[in-house]
Amino acid sequence: MIVVLFTVIPVILLLVFSYYPLVKMIQYSLTDWDGFSPSSNFVGLKNYKTVFTNPTYFSVFRTSLYYFIATFFQLGFALLFATLLSFKVKFANFWKGVLFFPYLLNGVAIGFIFLYFYKQQGTLDTVMNFFGLHNQIKLWLGDRSINNISLAFTSVWRYTGFNFLIFLGAIQSINPEVYEAAEMDGANRWNQFKYIIIPGIKEILFLNIILGVSGSLSVFDIPYIMTSGSNGTNTFVIQTIDTAFKYNKLGLASAMAIILLLIVIVVTVIQRVATRERSAN
Repeated sequence: MIVVLFTVIPVILLLVFSYYPLVKMIQYSLTDWDGFSPSSNFVGLKNYKTVFTNPTYFSVFRTSLYYFIATFFQLGFALLFATLLSFKVKFANFWKGVLFFPYLLNGVAIGFIFLYFYKQQGTLDTVMNFFGLHNQIKLWLGDRSINNISLAFTSVWRYTGFNFLIFLGAIQSINPEVYEAAEMDGANRWNQFKYIIIPGIKEILFLNIILGVSGSLSVFDIPYIMTSGSNGTNTFVIQTIDTAFKYNKLGLASAMAIILLLIVIVVTVIQRVATRERSAN
């Protein structure tokens, strides 16, 4: 009886707070509901057609390219630090804490930290002035040529620690005797990284890349807090939120949310299929 209760309660919570809202969102996506009216009109697939044909809604995915590219820098830094700290390093636990700490911070706090970091005569400008780089100072969040790069760097700083922890766990799961045998054969650190670590964590590495793709499609908190999606920094999620609560188009926003969900599901399925094929080979 106790086992049944422990099973039923989570299932009920899952149905109430996950699947029921999903069903209602699909229902709203087929209507022109504004979020306030007690009734709405059925419009079929009109909302989906609007999303795919109106550049205002779908073209914001171009902003995700900045975060997608930043994902590879993020994974590169995480893999580098995880590899270094998997060997004997002084104050290893201290450095692990320093790297993982940004991931523990709330997204709102990170947004305000980097708002001060990027503002005129803020931390970044002060550091650049100190090194004599006066001519390189820009409007980091106001210049369209660099604002998305600045925001993507913020995401790199925030999520590197998470990927670092995953890589570190994967590297440490490799049998230590393999390293000992490699050292006896004269393999240096680079050879150990190339022929032991990379093959040993390739599935985790591939998984993190797929998660990075999903994350780059659903970026929200950093650009929303720091720029509110203005000046070319709008993302698909911010566009969805604005459509729903600023323009009162809940039906259209629901269709946008369903489209994003389908894209993430497709990416996840591709990841699972690719991982399964790699394991079979």
